[in-house]
Amino acid sequence: MSVLPRPPVPPADPSDPADSPPATRETRETRETRETGAGDLVAAHEVLTTAQVASRLPRRRREIVAVLEPVWSRRDDPTRSVHATHATVAAAAARLTRHLRPGEVVAPTVDGRLRLRLLREDKAVRPVRLQEMGYHAIEAFESVAASSTVPGPEVRTGPERPVIDLGVGWAPITFRQGPAEAEQHASLAAEESLVQRDLQPRQRGRHLRTRQPRIGRWSAGQQVLAATLGAALVPFLTLVALYAVGLDVSSVLYWTLVGAFGVTAATIWAECSQALDPELPPETDRPAPPASAVIAAYLPNEAETIVETLEVFLAQHYPGGLQVVLAYNTPYPLPVEAELAHLAEAYPALTVLKVPDSTSKAQNVNAALHVAHGEFVGIFDADHHPMPGAFERAWRWLAEPGEDGRVADVVQGHCVIRNGADSALAKLVAVEFEQIYAVSHPGRARLHGFGIFGGSNGYWRSEALERIRLRGSFLTEDIEASMRVLAAGGRIVNDPGLVSRELAPLTPSALWKQRMRWAQGWFQVSTRHLRPILGSDDLSVRQKLGATYLLGWREVYPWLAVLAWPLFCFLAWRDGGLDLSSPIFLLATLFVTVSGPLQTYAAWRLACPEVRRHGWWFVGAAVANVLCYTEAKNVVNRVAHLKQLRGEHQWVVTPRNAGSATGEAA
Repeated sequence: MSVLPRPPVPPADPSDPADSPPATRETRETRETRETGAGDLVAAHEVLTTAQVASRLPRRRREIVAVLEPVWSRRDDPTRSVHATHATVAAAAARLTRHLRPGEVVAPTVDGRLRLRLLREDKAVRPVRLQEMGYHAIEAFESVAASSTVPGPEVRTGPERPVIDLGVGWAPITFRQGPAEAEQHASLAAEESLVQRDLQPRQRGRHLRTRQPRIGRWSAGQQVLAATLGAALVPFLTLVALYAVGLDVSSVLYWTLVGAFGVTAATIWAECSQALDPELPPETDRPAPPASAVIAAYLPNEAETIVETLEVFLAQHYPGGLQVVLAYNTPYPLPVEAELAHLAEAYPALTVLKVPDSTSKAQNVNAALHVAHGEFVGIFDADHHPMPGAFERAWRWLAEPGEDGRVADVVQGHCVIRNGADSALAKLVAVEFEQIYAVSHPGRARLHGFGIFGGSNGYWRSEALERIRLRGSFLTEDIEASMRVLAAGGRIVNDPGLVSRELAPLTPSALWKQRMRWAQGWFQVSTRHLRPILGSDDLSVRQKLGATYLLGWREVYPWLAVLAWPLFCFLAWRDGGLDLSSPIFLLATLFVTVSGPLQTYAAWRLACPEVRRHGWWFVGAAVANVLCYTEAKNVVNRVAHLKQLRGEHQWVVTPRNAGSATGEAA
């Protein structure tokens, strides 16, 4: 199943009478479209009146007003937009009626928007259907534009094909918020969605309640205490209190933990076994097409590394032709910007795009789609150095079907730490990345039947990225996009042989901030996508089980793992000591304890050569994992849950330093 429709085409030229039928005259195509649809095409003001739909709706109806705002990038400035003409949105509105339900209406507005009034059957499903309507709207605009013979003069054409940005906003109609006020809020939400360029529906309105928690050292300290001492002390006191009233639940808790640890350990063993025989990219005789590398950067943080990174990309040899796009944002001018401009003048393959309204990596990548003209796009962070031949290897995955008979929509490569020699912490992270990218990701992809995009060193079909987009409202926009690819029937593969080298955080503070963002972002994705994935009719049982483990079990496990300590303390208090001679206890402990070192050994066997040669790094990492590092990551996950539940959604940038190479990485 293809994730995306065909690439967008330019809107109609308002200067050509053949392409701009008068809004007051209904064409034959418009009449035919209206006859096949269940909804109505009305005037803009009629969307806001109840008389138009009251007779066709249930007595206790619930409705929303939605605003869709389509724009294209300008020829002379891709960061500026061109709105559709009234004739274009009128024709698109007529096509959109076929996707409406009885009693729903759509109308074009004079300022180039679509205004809709939709039923809301279920609060949880509401944004999903509106998202589908957004995709239908894009297809409608493409269909309208495809019938045009002359593109608009200000729209980007040629190899830099235009990409539709669609703002999607909505607000409910309530007793306190009538249709007119709901439309005003929906318009503001559509503008916000348009700035993000992510096609994500956003809502505004007086019904929303936003929390602004006070964040400081004291609140962070409370969260750490709650996630460590509190997570152990409260269960212990609960066991003691229940025992005092004659209820001993320690046996139930004991076997629950044995099962939990066993499931996790068995999954690690299974991933290791699957990773030992990685799938290789298929061979292809198809000529390599043009490709684009999109590098997203926040320059105040990455000014030291960006020029070096661009030089590595510009030195890449790719037979299809490689366009390098640097999409960056900065809150203030920097000296490195002049150097970047000189590089762009010296290298025609380099496009430097400053995104003035961006506040996230997702916005930078989405903006880069307006200038990236490759058939597929590689996404990279500003410290990444891909191996020679990376784009050729990625193209093989995208060109030919794999072992399951399907071509890939996204290829995730192997991220390797290139500054492991800089500190003990960097060595630990270097080994951890081998455990993740050489073992867990490829092993899990074969075990569960789907891979995940890791945010960098990932290669997308251009049409897939245009359809899915990255969403800056999630702290891990990469994992969130992966779940939408999976739900849409797309295929993500993990290739441990597709290497790109990056920098590890060098201080505990930098690592804490990075992992906190990752953990909180995973929790956001889990709460948003797990239930829809489990309810999907298009995914296999194997994929649903994999999603349950990935999005559900990994969030529960950090809280279960800490329960071993209060259980042991309770048993020692109740019995005057611990009986550790049980054969089942010994076997379970051995099975669980060995799983960590087994994963580290598998990582050493499969690691990139310049990391693998440092065998003592792996020995030290195995010891650190057993003693403290695994529990430290569990603490991060528990604190992240508390932050998310408290309403703290801060994006904290991971500090970047130039760093040194690991050795033979060059």
